[in-house]
Amino acid sequence: MKRDVVIIGGGIAGLCTAYYLQKSGRKVTIIDEADITNSTSFGNAGLLSAFDKSPLSCPGVVSNTLKLMLKGQSPAIIHPTLDFKIYKWLVNFIKNSNEKRTKKTMMLFEKYGEITLNLYEKMIKEDNLDFDYHRDGMLSVFTEDKSYKERLKKYNYTDDERFKIFKKDELKEYLPSADIKKIKGAILFKKNARFDSGRVMLELKKHLIDAGVEFILNEKIDSMRIENNEVKHIISSKSVFYEAEHFIMSTGYKTALAGKYCNKDLMMTPAKGYSITFEMPKEFIPKVSTIFNDLFIVMTPRRDNVRFTSKLEIGSDDPAIIEKQIDSIKKNFFEYNQTFEMNNEVYWSGFRPLTPNDIPLIGRDEDVNNLTYCMGLGWLGMTFGPALGSIVSDLVVNDKKNAQSDDILMFSGFYQ
Repeated sequence: MKRDVVIIGGGIAGLCTAYYLQKSGRKVTIIDEADITNSTSFGNAGLLSAFDKSPLSCPGVVSNTLKLMLKGQSPAIIHPTLDFKIYKWLVNFIKNSNEKRTKKTMMLFEKYGEITLNLYEKMIKEDNLDFDYHRDGMLSVFTEDKSYKERLKKYNYTDDERFKIFKKDELKEYLPSADIKKIKGAILFKKNARFDSGRVMLELKKHLIDAGVEFILNEKIDSMRIENNEVKHIISSKSVFYEAEHFIMSTGYKTALAGKYCNKDLMMTPAKGYSITFEMPKEFIPKVSTIFNDLFIVMTPRRDNVRFTSKLEIGSDDPAIIEKQIDSIKKNFFEYNQTFEMNNEVYWSGFRPLTPNDIPLIGRDEDVNNLTYCMGLGWLGMTFGPALGSIVSDLVVNDKKNAQSDDILMFSGFYQ
């Protein structure tokens, strides 16, 4: 049976692309090697941080990371590896960590972040989806005096709709667990939002199934056959052949298919991260999503619990949850917060697909006519999922070339 559109990968990018393809009348099949309930999207912090949040590759990131390493608080770990591609990625990452690139990236983040929030709100309203969604801002907390003063220089004006610089008593209202004596300062950035990422994934999956989208789960795609500049079929680990009019590769950090069969050297690396989901005393629950700017720890309140996310391991392919990393997250957090009991803890680890300039890889393959990419969202998958899904859907439905889409030319790593 020849299908209409097959999406390889059921993360947020795959689900959002399927959502808009289905809305446009296409018959969609999603194939995923797992059941999506332990994906990188599922373990996401749930902080939608497109506004006033620097990209990962920004000025000072290398020196700041080295400083935190000396203090034993660094979220980043680079494992020794013989994989030359990782070192190539690191060189490109450092090259992109400049003021000019950061300014451009933040403008793009803001443009497509606003589009995404509007699309999430439209999903919630039109399809009655429960995302536990709140657009109540992001609290950025600084534990280093230097980084706080640098940020204050950028926000030395008044804009009550965009941000508010907190006094100590105001911080306590929003982050009651804070050790005020150790916190250098805090700014509430009002345009950001939050939700429960796991709930989003399950709600979208259920909605898509009800809308007729086919899910083939726990089946890995191992190979593909290309003839006359078209994908003829893909082959799963169960030796099942899948034919389709169009294929969308949304495989997160896994680039083997693109490299082996499409000769596509995708500049992307897996970055391992962790989350801890737990219950905490009500009097300590933060009012909004909180990012500890100098520790790379995000703390997001949800309907039934709270989630920490942290760590950035480069060069690791070990999916196991390493206990010392969990302990390190807790240690860094409680260095600047009052002690409290963390109950019913659930640990998760997964790999974020990072490009060296924080820009996703979206767009049609230049040689394979019926293949489109939607991947490389890194730690911002939930922040941009709907925007990118709608862009990719538009390419496929209207049979556009990349050059015919301003969004692809602006917001794809293939053209940045």
